[in-house]
Amino acid sequence: MRNNKKKPSVFKNILIIAGCMLFASLYAVTALYVCDGLLDDDFYATAVFTQKGLEQSDTQEEESLPAWAKRVEIELELETETGDWASDYPDIIGQEPRFDNKTQEAETDEAKTEPETKTETKEDETDEADKTQPSELPSEARTKESQPPKRDVHIGSVQTIQQADTAKAVVTDVTEVVKAAMPCVVAITNEYTAYDYWYDEEYDEEANGSGIIISQNDEELLILTNYHVVQDANDLYVQFIDDTEVVAYAKGVAPNEDLAVVSVLLEDVPNTTIEKIAVAALGDSDTLEVGEPSIAIGNSLGYGQSVTTGVISALNCDIFEEDEEINLNSLIQTDAAINPGNSGGALLNVNGEVVGINSSKIADYAIEGMGYAIPINTARPIMEELVKKETKRKVASDRRAFLGISGTDVSEEAVMKYEMPEGVYVSSVLEGTAAAQAGIKKGDIITAIDEEQVTSMSKVQSILEYYEADTTAVLTLMRIKDGTYEKMTVDVTFGLKQD
Repeated sequence: MRNNKKKPSVFKNILIIAGCMLFASLYAVTALYVCDGLLDDDFYATAVFTQKGLEQSDTQEEESLPAWAKRVEIELELETETGDWASDYPDIIGQEPRFDNKTQEAETDEAKTEPETKTETKEDETDEADKTQPSELPSEARTKESQPPKRDVHIGSVQTIQQADTAKAVVTDVTEVVKAAMPCVVAITNEYTAYDYWYDEEYDEEANGSGIIISQNDEELLILTNYHVVQDANDLYVQFIDDTEVVAYAKGVAPNEDLAVVSVLLEDVPNTTIEKIAVAALGDSDTLEVGEPSIAIGNSLGYGQSVTTGVISALNCDIFEEDEEINLNSLIQTDAAINPGNSGGALLNVNGEVVGINSSKIADYAIEGMGYAIPINTARPIMEELVKKETKRKVASDRRAFLGISGTDVSEEAVMKYEMPEGVYVSSVLEGTAAAQAGIKKGDIITAIDEEQVTSMSKVQSILEYYEADTTAVLTLMRIKDGTYEKMTVDVTFGLKQD
């Protein structure tokens, strides 16, 4: 019979012996420790029943401390709310205060005199503001017969407020600044055609914004605003400080800089309104400092002109860094509330000078206390070029420009799915028309006419209402080449539609 029982290995025996020895050692150490405590009668007697035991314990503990610990001095404050702690415990060393009492007394005296200084400063500001208050406007009781010809009309300028030197530090009363600057700010209404993709239909829509009167010529009153305020407009209207509303016309636009200039004919403005409005005083945005007070005026939410105040929060902000089509890289940030409708309005300094053009284009429900404005020094050279352009007015239908294409809107689905540019897809070009002569081809996508963005065929038709036959415009196209769209521009001399 075969024996299957295995003999224990030598290694296993060694492990068993080692474990037993370890257990025995631990047991012996524990027993010695317990016995030592039970046999030490002097420790228990002195520690429990005699004060001497405490003193001996302290001495033993002190002797057991390392040398570095004996050199450390623990210092405590001696004064308490209930009395003199030092007299009760004379052996404790007092801690010297961090600040001298004389310094604290000096700070207290300075704090006491500060309200008086602020009061005197406010009185000086009030006296200075009273001295520089703008003069009363002329009486409105003039008759139409006594008015000068329209070509001789002259709009007054905003009277700036000369503030005291301390006004930049704290400004709580801006009534004088607002009285002086409000006449230069207008409300703008944009009536445009919107498209409902859900119901596949167009409908009339209205948007609100603001503007700043910047100059006048012999025939027009010129107003600076944001491009997105007048974008896609079929009709524009301007409302002045006295609620008079007149028709306005687009004069020039700069979409990449979000700036535009609109025109109002002086002959359309009543004489009483001319007496109440003023041309803005433009300041120097390069001299702004962070923390300086700021005042925003605009047609907030389309409810009429309103005022908000704050400070210059930051300068040279670049919030459109990833958008190559927008050239806004030095914006002014302010905590003065800027809401939809404020776009195109004025950001003022404490003297009533325009230092920025407010923009609510980046407004978001998650953003609070952050508004942005285009610095006036950035806008000034663009504004000077735009005012030189010819004002666009609707042309009679029998003299209206004709392009000569059939087109369809590039749907949002096509933009997302096929990465097509937004604009108007040219489905056909009529022979002998302005489009054919300019080299426009089937498959091209028209994206802009004279830098004015085109998003639908109805937009193309509305733009052409302002062009007369035999006039020239620059069309921006996207043409597909080797599977990708390339940008190009063509000059088109419009013709006259043939019946």
